[in-house]
Amino acid sequence: MQDSTVVGVIGTTLVLIAYISNQTGKWKSQDFAYDLTNFIGSATLVIYAITIKSYPFAALNLVWSYISLKDVFVDFKNSRS
Repeated sequence: MQDSTVVGVIGTTLVLIAYISNQTGKWKSQDFAYDLTNFIGSATLVIYAITIKSYPFAALNLVWSYISLKDVFVDFKNSRS
């Protein structure tokens, strides 16, 4: 398996873990774990997309990771209040 494929599988797995955990009620969309897992997964998929020169996929995941990272900071700020 190529290194880029491994990166893609890791990113996809993380995003799916967040999605499935949310859908099954294990995590809420406001949970730190949900947001952090989404951020790491989507940021990993940005790297994968750029590696395979899939720029629309990179753009999608760049937006996804930006929103997730913003939520990570909100979660962190709320946990300190």
